[in-house]
Amino acid sequence: MMVITGASSGLGAALTQLYAAENHPLLITGRSEQKLADVMALLTPSQQNNIHTHTADLCVAEDVSQLFSRLSTPPSSVIHCAGSGYFGPIEQQTPQAINQLIDNNLTSSILVLRELVSRYRDHKVNVVVVMSTAAQAGKANESTYCAVKWAVKGLVESLRLELKGCSMKLIAVYPGGMATDFWQTSGKDIDTSNFMTAKEAALMLKQALIATEHGYVSDITINRG
Repeated sequence: MMVITGASSGLGAALTQLYAAENHPLLITGRSEQKLADVMALLTPSQQNNIHTHTADLCVAEDVSQLFSRLSTPPSSVIHCAGSGYFGPIEQQTPQAINQLIDNNLTSSILVLRELVSRYRDHKVNVVVVMSTAAQAGKANESTYCAVKWAVKGLVESLRLELKGCSMKLIAVYPGGMATDFWQTSGKDIDTSNFMTAKEAALMLKQALIATEHGYVSDITINRG
């Protein structure tokens, strides 16, 4: 069983479609029951039979615990795609929106990783944390977004040290801009016509996640051309 968070749109939805096409058992989650239903509607009946949906707010610890309590055995992989964007000059950003940005990106990642480590640190579970190239370099008018993504990167790198010698592996993913609904609520007016699609990014990520018996790719950067 594979778990995909943020599966109701963007990269998470695209990954769901790719793995569903291979009839891979999935547990997908998002905050919107309707959006999850929309993703399921794009799949064939046989593909739907291998997928379970679960509506959850990953900023709430109880929701995170309930999500993984649905699994009777440890998952093979967890791909954490959930997150949101918010851009603009810092003096124009509202405290409410900044707090929401922190919750959607950093708090959710902390709670998800906290739950996974407490349950599965000694199991062969690959935990894939999708961030952004904004976690690798500062960008003008993306100060708070970069801040939360850098924080998630620090979280992942620190937990890797805590998990040294354990069977669980943490994989960091840094995708560049994608042409998704992400931008509609970000506050940034940008032409995404030349950006990679979520499907393109999902294909590259899926291929990069292929591991061997004695090796795996620990850090993945997916740049747009």
